[in-house]
Amino acid sequence: MILNHSTPHRLLIQLKIEHANLNALADKAVHAPHIDELLLKRLKKRRLQLRDRISRLEASLTPPEPA
Repeated sequence: MILNHSTPHRLLIQLKIEHANLNALADKAVHAPHIDELLLKRLKKRRLQLRDRISRLEASLTPPEPA
């Protein structure tokens, strides 16, 4: 049996982990004594991109409901 390590479900898990890590970094950046505004904007933008990608992937994995 050959295992496929690049399945859509595995990608979804990886994206969710990356999104959670970005959430943690953004929280730390907000509470840092010297906030790097540019870094914070980039983190938030990347986090939104990931959220959109996760949503699209979840929608593609969800079977359509019968009419």
